[in-house]
Amino acid sequence: MAFGIKKQEVRDWKQKIDNGEIAFLTHYWLDDRFPGCKTVTKVGCHDLVKLAEWGRQYGLKKEWIHRRRDGYSHFDLIGERQIEILNKEGLQHHIW
Repeated sequence: MAFGIKKQEVRDWKQKIDNGEIAFLTHYWLDDRFPGCKTVTKVGCHDLVKLAEWGRQYGLKKEWIHRRRDGYSHFDLIGERQIEILNKEGLQHHIW
């Protein structure tokens, strides 16, 4: 279940993806499969090759990309890996 996100934040994320940028969107999220995790960061890009190359530097496999027909394909980052990657990307403001 996703919550704690504004529609404008989603629109901004989608616009960056449409522009071919690597885009980050963090929101609160609860899923019983991941106890102790309260947020998820979606890292998307319209160019799936570019997205896969970005992920490779962090050990993410291209098979882990959530491929969406609407063009907003993304990696889902959660837990310690999420924090590690956000810190390396200089995006501490995404860590809650």
